[in-house]
Amino acid sequence: MSQTTLPRSSMFQRKSITALLDGRTGGHELKRCLSARSLVALGIGAIIGAGLFSLTGIAAADNAGPAVVLSFIVAAIGCAFAGLCYSELASMIPLSGSAYTYAYATLGELVAWIIGWDLVLEYAVAAATVSVSWSSYVLNLLHGFGIDIPARLAACPWDTVAMPDGSHVAGLINLPAVFVIICVSLLLIRGISESAGVNMTLTVIKVAIVLAVIVFCVGYVKTANYHPFIPPNTGNFGEFGLSGIMRGAGVVFFAYIGFDAVSTCAAEAHQPERDVPIGIMGSLAICTLLYIGFALVLTGVVSYHAMHGDAKPVMTAIDVTSFPWLKVTVNIGVICGYTSVMLVSLLGQSRVFYAMAQDGLLPGIFGRLHRRYQTPWLSNLVFMVFTSVLAGFLPIEVLGHMTSIGTLLAFSIVCAGVLVLRRTDPTRERRFRAPFSPLVPLLGILVCGAMMLSLGWVNWLRLGVWMAIGLLIYFAYSRRHSRLIQEAGA
Repeated sequence: MSQTTLPRSSMFQRKSITALLDGRTGGHELKRCLSARSLVALGIGAIIGAGLFSLTGIAAADNAGPAVVLSFIVAAIGCAFAGLCYSELASMIPLSGSAYTYAYATLGELVAWIIGWDLVLEYAVAAATVSVSWSSYVLNLLHGFGIDIPARLAACPWDTVAMPDGSHVAGLINLPAVFVIICVSLLLIRGISESAGVNMTLTVIKVAIVLAVIVFCVGYVKTANYHPFIPPNTGNFGEFGLSGIMRGAGVVFFAYIGFDAVSTCAAEAHQPERDVPIGIMGSLAICTLLYIGFALVLTGVVSYHAMHGDAKPVMTAIDVTSFPWLKVTVNIGVICGYTSVMLVSLLGQSRVFYAMAQDGLLPGIFGRLHRRYQTPWLSNLVFMVFTSVLAGFLPIEVLGHMTSIGTLLAFSIVCAGVLVLRRTDPTRERRFRAPFSPLVPLLGILVCGAMMLSLGWVNWLRLGVWMAIGLLIYFAYSRRHSRLIQEAGA
């Protein structure tokens, strides 16, 4: 069959799970060196970022009031349903690629491509967004020590900065953001075990700082700030009331993004069938408890009315206490949080594209492993350049808003994949099974779908444009280079 006469049905051909697993023994493989504890730390490292310190106040002030605690619980429930489905598929298909690989085996190549392209939003674009915020916190910390970087070298050309003489000019490049992307990428090239060790250290620091905020601020909680716990709806969807809790869940969902990156490292885990489910569910459980405690304390110390327009409500809460040193501590925690998020995001992105390149859907450069380090180093270099350009030269806040809706789409597809495999391959061994199936996968789809709907039509439009670009690439390149289609044609 020639490449110009590919049948339509080829777009929906699925990969055999048996063939996927047999393929592990051929060619170069990623280095297996991650334990369950390392995977839990990777999950926490990806989940807890500065979004916790900022999004909690935004969702409380604009959407849910003190009931933002319930928003965190709703978002956690949606993540738990998805996490259980990820765990089941990871125990069956312990390979790199995460949702992309699962979709290929359950829903076909076209859906796999869509989800692989969709994950660029969650990983690469999110890493670029985070690097810009990382830059602002580092500049703030350095300023406290009397060190100042020229303003034009810490802002992109689309931003304006104030000069010492009072004039306003355009920025040149956000050098700190570019610097951290390069450092993280080089660390990932060096090796997965070294990256996991750095992530473990950063994770311990930021968890300790979140606990410190809870412990030192809990004594300043005013119960009056909890009344009314669920403020009445203003008449507009998403502004308080039950709809506000749901809209708040869609907003704070960003603070949970990242646990699925654990599944991208399945090919590097010692015992992926056991370790990956522990990494996913363990990191989710720990982060959920921390988030609930943090939200309760923050809304108890500061009235949700006072958080409106406050980009750093946790700093406002610390001002109420007699512990001003906490501000520097939180700043350090945010920097550590952002660094670990970038590390795990770029790690996950390179592993997804590694799997796609192995299938021929992307150029082979993304699938080459370093002879010594056994890492997809060329993929890391490509994303280092791509992400650095975004971080240094573009205002990427809008793309950052797309991250949540893109991730929710990925979660919904994974839940659907579990339903499909339970019907098409019911006898295959599952070291971990999502309980109460088909209820859990269905609830995962419903909860994630509800949070997607709550994010508004603008984000849906942006997602549609992004998917259209991805489909153009698929039909122009990927479909004609797909190994699965070529094998079927032969």
